[in-house]
Amino acid sequence: MALQPPGEEVVAQEKQACLPADTGPVIPTTPLVIFLEKLQETALNSYGHKGFDPKLYVDMSLKFNLSDTYQAFNKLPRTDNGSVLAPHLDGFLSKYMNAAGDDLVYVEPVDFVAQPAGFLPNVENVEVRAWALEVHSLWKNLSRKVSDRVLDHPDLHSLLPLESPVMIPGSRFREVYYWDSYWVIRGLLASKMYDTAKGIVTNLVSMIEKFGHVLNGARAYYTNRSQPPLLSAMIVDIYNRTGDLDFVRKCLPSLITEHNFWNSGMHRMDILDSQGATHYLSRYYAMWNEPRPESSTIDKETAEKLSNFCEKQHLYRELASAAESGWDFSTRWMRNASDLTTLCTTSIIPVDLNAFILKMELDISYLANVSLDKSTAERFAKASKARQTAMNAVLWNEEMGQWLDYWIDANSSSQVTCKWKALDQNQSVFASNFIPLWIQPFNSDNDLVEKVSKSLQRSGLLRDAGIATSLTNTGQQWDFPNGWAPLQHMIVEGLVKSGSKEARSLAEDIAKKWINTNYAAYKETGTMHEKYDVEKCGAFGGGGEYVPQTGFGWSNGVVLAFLEEFGWPKDLKIGRITSEPNPFQARLK
Repeated sequence: MALQPPGEEVVAQEKQACLPADTGPVIPTTPLVIFLEKLQETALNSYGHKGFDPKLYVDMSLKFNLSDTYQAFNKLPRTDNGSVLAPHLDGFLSKYMNAAGDDLVYVEPVDFVAQPAGFLPNVENVEVRAWALEVHSLWKNLSRKVSDRVLDHPDLHSLLPLESPVMIPGSRFREVYYWDSYWVIRGLLASKMYDTAKGIVTNLVSMIEKFGHVLNGARAYYTNRSQPPLLSAMIVDIYNRTGDLDFVRKCLPSLITEHNFWNSGMHRMDILDSQGATHYLSRYYAMWNEPRPESSTIDKETAEKLSNFCEKQHLYRELASAAESGWDFSTRWMRNASDLTTLCTTSIIPVDLNAFILKMELDISYLANVSLDKSTAERFAKASKARQTAMNAVLWNEEMGQWLDYWIDANSSSQVTCKWKALDQNQSVFASNFIPLWIQPFNSDNDLVEKVSKSLQRSGLLRDAGIATSLTNTGQQWDFPNGWAPLQHMIVEGLVKSGSKEARSLAEDIAKKWINTNYAAYKETGTMHEKYDVEKCGAFGGGGEYVPQTGFGWSNGVVLAFLEEFGWPKDLKIGRITSEPNPFQARLK
């Protein structure tokens, strides 16, 4: 491994050759993260690919200052090809580095009760209730607080110094993640753990105050991107349970800052529709064009087939932007489903992102109203109407009865108005095509709900164990046959909110299948999983750049939210897909 980067003159020449291909913003990384990336690459060369997780090394912290650690690292004996023998690296790691995860310590949640009063009152089945209490108890397993060492010496840690206790997703995800937190909070609310839920939001708000947006996760290497913006939804759900108006007033200014982040600069795109009206919508666009530090070695290997620096730089921005979407990775972002180097996330106006921002606008208007800030409420109500109109004009496909991602010219910037073309809608079917049903303006339209429900039923996404993410099996984790808890929840809740008996019946059927597969997998493996194979009840998902993870924050949250909404009848069996009559549907008659 070459320890020194290419000469400055060579790099400058390569970068110059890229102009103006990649002129987007880049948030500089820290010297600590640069060092940890070098450590990661050295570890791969020393230990080999088998069982190697690059994130492990950027999650380590220093025992001494960076200068002394760097000096000791550079003095390690190296072979003729520049690599470090495993025993020598073992010694360095033992002397100079703390293990990944050591900077988070266990903390008992302040509001955890083994059997909360009023917990899931409609779960009548004894077996299901016992399991639900086990899932509830998992909050204790995932509860952490940032070590005092991080607060005292943040320069030695990639972990951010958050003040309030946190809930981690589980396994290799040793820190808070943005959009995971929404479904964690939904589960915490079902568990009556309101203080813990508020603490999670307080941490996310602190990121906006420091960085101008919520980070992908609570690490120094995530400062260059966000994740699907669901902070406003967290605050609304907490307020609706607690009535805590002071909490709302403290959070509201940060929500307005976040809204600006997603509706300015490279995130904003203007579209001229077929009627000559101009709309603005948003896209994912990471402020980064190098390998992602937590996956640096993987990204470099992915880019090896590309011929020059400019192409690699473009790919790195697309990889980071796909990570910002939460869908890392999927054929949804690829021009060629079999080639990850054809990622083009920044050239897509995504359905779900704009649904989330529409909800943000509605939420801000609602929260401003309850805070008696009428001007802000009116401003965001007006913004929500404009976005709803834009989504109908640009993303809605009447023939399919779905909203479709829209492809834009790869060379366009936020300063260019693109002209809408019907052919630029991506007519491939993804679960994200149905996410707008989660948002009030859409789920309150009875005719629209009926049309979208029928489209969902004939889409091919509904399987024996839940909703598939896509219809294409690429080996990427956000593709078939994987199903993910957030997608199940948003679609199901959208159907329920419609008030339609037919839509609720469909929602209950999906929820029943999802609860079944979570239960069956739990009984088989003793744990909750990050994702599931929707082709088979009790099978967990796979694919992607890391091994399947357990824990798992958002899976726990969605199961508890579903059981809170639907309950579980005493006589309904659990743990397998059956052809028995559905008692849920019987109750509707």
